[in-house]
Amino acid sequence: MRFFSDNAASVHPKVMAALTEANDQDTAYDGDALSAQLSGAFSDLFETNVEAMWVATGTAANSLALAALCQPHQGVICHEEAHIEQDEAGAPGFYTGGAKLMLASGAGAKLSPDTIDTMCAAIRDDVHQVQPAAVSITNASEYGLVYRPEEVTAVADVCKKRGLGLHMDGARFANAIATLDCHPADVTWKAGVDVLSFGFVKNGGMGAEALVFFDKNLSSETHYLRKRAGHLQSKGRYLAAQILAMLDGDLWLDNARAANQGAQIIAEAAGERLLYPVEANEIFITLSASEAETLRRAGFDFYDWGEGQARLVTSWNQSAEDIRPLAEAIGAL
Repeated sequence: MRFFSDNAASVHPKVMAALTEANDQDTAYDGDALSAQLSGAFSDLFETNVEAMWVATGTAANSLALAALCQPHQGVICHEEAHIEQDEAGAPGFYTGGAKLMLASGAGAKLSPDTIDTMCAAIRDDVHQVQPAAVSITNASEYGLVYRPEEVTAVADVCKKRGLGLHMDGARFANAIATLDCHPADVTWKAGVDVLSFGFVKNGGMGAEALVFFDKNLSSETHYLRKRAGHLQSKGRYLAAQILAMLDGDLWLDNARAANQGAQIIAEAAGERLLYPVEANEIFITLSASEAETLRRAGFDFYDWGEGQARLVTSWNQSAEDIRPLAEAIGAL
């Protein structure tokens, strides 16, 4: 009955089991055997040599990634509705030492290559204006839309032309891959992404996200930044254990497919109410105040999303039987 956020979903039993197993180890910080496996596990997944590290939150993952790409006097181009702008309380500026978020518009919270290029062209190359150093895109976007490999490549081409790094906020990266049905490499390093924030908490994890550096030159200083930021946990093996459990047997992808399939059930019932195509596990619909109250009286929980709109989010642990009552209730409005 709760569709307000996949952050509230339960932890997958395999992740719980991995945490119990990790309890038998006693090496501190990131010197344990589990943390040592992360880079190799992600290198296998992405079929290239990467450097990976754990952090506790998506905010830290995004902000540390941007700090690796951007100096304090520089800027990061992102969408005006990006999570790093709207929902991270200035953390990117805090972690980067003052770098500016340079906001752009775009349908469905996606950035286009032309928008980025035009924005860069309007900035004078002198000390009186902030110079961009990086671009951050979100896949799936804040409205649940996915960047396809060719779209990421087009953005990366502009970044290369302008000398900018490219960060991908992948809080729902698993949901994007489940929709794209492509290899994770195709929409990341092969398309030109330098660093990925790989989300696990929304998808069956307890409290662990991953930073994946495709450009390994960016990772060395980040180890120090992570410590300085208070994210080098003394019992880091518990974070590594969660991530490894999710990667094992592609559990991360199975969970995302389940959440996406649930979203499609609601999308079909919503019909013309849909504000955006449903390409991940978020559904945005038109909903009057009285209709929202009708659904809430029936026991359904979700976020209002501006006047006359609502956001519904499905989770990996919601079955079709869990979801159909909401779909039917929407259809009956």
